[in-house]
Amino acid sequence: MAAALIEFTGGAKLQAALEKIADDAGKGKTLSVGFMSGAKYPDGTNVAMVAAIQNFGAPEANIPARPFFSNMVKAKSPGWGKDLGNALVVTRFDGETALGLMGEVIGSDLQTSIIETNEPELSPATIAAKGFAKPLIDTGVMLNSVSYDVDGERTDMQGPDISGLKS
Repeated sequence: MAAALIEFTGGAKLQAALEKIADDAGKGKTLSVGFMSGAKYPDGTNVAMVAAIQNFGAPEANIPARPFFSNMVKAKSPGWGKDLGNALVVTRFDGETALGLMGEVIGSDLQTSIIETNEPELSPATIAAKGFAKPLIDTGVMLNSVSYDVDGERTDMQGPDISGLKS
């Protein structure tokens, strides 16, 4: 029996596209989401420090843990791999753009978690000082300090209007 030989020609564009995808994938891009250095309250207090204290608590200062960040990561991170895969397809495998989309999604999830965290309740003294009972919301600085960074390029996210939360 004679062997049949099939020869394909062309495919240079496909080969170039596959090489670009492989090259981009090998560049190891990085996404960071949260409270980046330089985010400060008007008095100079570091936002990341306040967020960590709120998330983990400070028993010596009588501040209970309100794990808005930890709970968001636990709830949302199982889907991040699939979401990134979808973002890569939508962006035609542009890693930087796909990570930017993921930064928007994760940052928005973090802001939502800040807004939706209601326990433990504030102490009566804190409520009296603030004038309302919503934990994690006072001036809106922490909420509006959520940002993301793709390979050193920082994007600040605008938080939602919090006026309705102060009641």
